[in-house]
Amino acid sequence: MPAKKGQASGSTATTSKKRKMDPNAQKYYAVRTGKRPGVYLTWNECQAQTAGYRGAQYKSFLSRSDAQAFVEGRNPSTASDGSQEVRYYAVAVGRDPGIYTNWEAASVAITGWKGPKYKRFDTRKDAIEFIRTHGNEAAQKVLREQEGQEIGPPAKKFRRSSPEAEPNIQCIYTDGSARGNGRVGAVAGVGVYFGAGDPRNISEPLEGEVQTNQRAELTAMLRAVEGVPIDQPIRIYSDSKYSISCVTDWYRNWEKNNWRTKEGPVKNKDLIEAIRAKIEERNAAGTKTLFEWVKGHASDAGNVAADALAVSGAIRK
Repeated sequence: MPAKKGQASGSTATTSKKRKMDPNAQKYYAVRTGKRPGVYLTWNECQAQTAGYRGAQYKSFLSRSDAQAFVEGRNPSTASDGSQEVRYYAVAVGRDPGIYTNWEAASVAITGWKGPKYKRFDTRKDAIEFIRTHGNEAAQKVLREQEGQEIGPPAKKFRRSSPEAEPNIQCIYTDGSARGNGRVGAVAGVGVYFGAGDPRNISEPLEGEVQTNQRAELTAMLRAVEGVPIDQPIRIYSDSKYSISCVTDWYRNWEKNNWRTKEGPVKNKDLIEAIRAKIEERNAAGTKTLFEWVKGHASDAGNVAADALAVSGAIRK
């Protein structure tokens, strides 16, 4: 019996909807602006082409054809996030003012800020004009840096809640989040924050079967060290005294004791060794790798941003 009119399209729509909801569906990562524009099959490949590249544009899709269309500057038919065009989010007043191309990053810039001013635009030009009109001194400064143009000198120095930047040292904030930590069914996320709108910022689910806050914290540190050149001095800020102690102090005795304690094998050995290996590589190159503890869930803007990225990563698990 022939199908009734409209049945086929309804079936296709249902299949498409299921595909969008399937977390295991193959994603195609399109890099429109980056080191080597193109379509990539993994997030790590995409990140390698965009990390540290100013003005990078990239997006994930559920079909190669849509991804290729994005690379070529055409409007794809269906983006994985439901968007067909690049949107610009202008944060004129917030924790980290500036122009963003995804809501996730923009929301981090305003979360917890009293009286933020922000708006979504279809063009970068309109977003710039919004910040020029409504932005405070910090926003004007960021806009000058992002656009490479003079908008007028700031009247006075703007104070930030985060520690002052040190010459030549890249400051990175890391955090981990675990929903249901220590219980069956727990899901964890990783957050790494380089700065407002920085393409190196990371928000991802924790990989592996063991989903704990400690593994998420250590993984965030590892991602941070992996995300910078070997000759770039860094200072990693974390609210996890456990993670900092693991990679700066406790590892020495653990190595002497063949990675065992009175309670048994040292937990998270794989991550600790991976971080130490990166640190040793950097030490051999004469590069500083510093760690500093910050109070979690307080007023430090960088830590708050890293926490938001980690929580977002856990939600996507």
